[in-house]
Amino acid sequence: MTANDSPAGTFALLRSFPRSVQLLVLNQYGVNTGFYMLVPYLSMHLTGNLGLSLTITGLVLGVRTLSQQGLFLIGGTAADRLGPHRVIIAGCALRSVGFAVFAVGTSVPLLLLASVLSGLAGALFNPAVRSYIAVAEPRRRAEAFAVFNVFAQAGALSGPLIGSALLTVDFRTVAVAAAAVFAALTLAQLRFLPSHPVDRAETTVLRGWGAVLADRRFVLFTVTMLGMFALQTQMYLVYPVLAGRITDWSGAVAVLFLSTTVFGLLAQVRLTRWFDRHTSRGTAITAGLMLMGAAFVVALPVLWGEPSHGAGRIALTLAPLLLSALILEAGILIAQPFVMELIPAYGASNISGTLFGMFYLVSGVAAAGGNALIGYGLDLGNGWPGALVCVALAWGSATGIWLLHRRGLLADQAGART
Repeated sequence: MTANDSPAGTFALLRSFPRSVQLLVLNQYGVNTGFYMLVPYLSMHLTGNLGLSLTITGLVLGVRTLSQQGLFLIGGTAADRLGPHRVIIAGCALRSVGFAVFAVGTSVPLLLLASVLSGLAGALFNPAVRSYIAVAEPRRRAEAFAVFNVFAQAGALSGPLIGSALLTVDFRTVAVAAAAVFAALTLAQLRFLPSHPVDRAETTVLRGWGAVLADRRFVLFTVTMLGMFALQTQMYLVYPVLAGRITDWSGAVAVLFLSTTVFGLLAQVRLTRWFDRHTSRGTAITAGLMLMGAAFVVALPVLWGEPSHGAGRIALTLAPLLLSALILEAGILIAQPFVMELIPAYGASNISGTLFGMFYLVSGVAAAGGNALIGYGLDLGNGWPGALVCVALAWGSATGIWLLHRRGLLADQAGART
């Protein structure tokens, strides 16, 4: 690893971006820290502390996800028309309120309100943040999104650790602390995040959406990338299920999460820079998707393994699953920054929020459907149909991106080799 690819080099790279991008990268660390302080422990609170049924708990959690995924387009469009800085600030403020309601809410209506508010918050600031970065750093978008991912992963690592420590007091302390994180982020952005110039919209919202959907290249790119987003969530579905089948050690899932997160922190910038210098965008995304599919080929032998006991046997049994998870993470690290780079390149800067919003809306729906299909496959036999669905989704997307690349249908990113 060179000095430029070390953690110190990542901070040096961060300092090379405009101050607004630096602030938003640090903001994303705070966003993920606050989010993962609370959300991993929410279901335990609902079923344990509040005594809610699994049906109601699933409803509360599902409403939060639906509120976020279903409203991404609204958030992206608002960023284009109101300015992404306003939408980012509003999103963080709403998340603070939503988490505060989780701290005091004990009735189902209040819990549903908290879920809606926290989900809407994500729908607002997620596309707005990406739109702001894409416009503020148009020529080094891939590197900017790589650093953004590093700090997001760091937040996803520190959040659960802080949350688990605070949980020794009680869940209310966790929720209040998470709400305070988002309140602090809101105040910091009010004070330091520069306003973003907004061109006056020349069409109605519906016509703007129609224009985006009429862009054949953008639609093809979005549909082709559905496999990537379906597989990105499998660290929360496939790997915990497989880990539970092959070992009775409760720490197995934690090992998988920790290993992939640390790998991401160490490798993200290095991988992005290497592929930026040596390959085209289409080749990089294709390679990432191929690796994501290969990860589940590596996982196939695990499905026929017997549950292991004892430290030595657990280590041997878990090793191929850990290798699979690291390969999946490597594929994501390679593809994702270049995907984020190309999304806003399909239109003018004044519709970048709408492009991100539409992309994430379609991807969220596809991820939900993909999870259902993969989960159904895991329930069949010893689960091999679910793994094959993952392989098919990844390699199908890889084939599609390669064809778009060969036919010149990928967006032309300024300063990038397409």
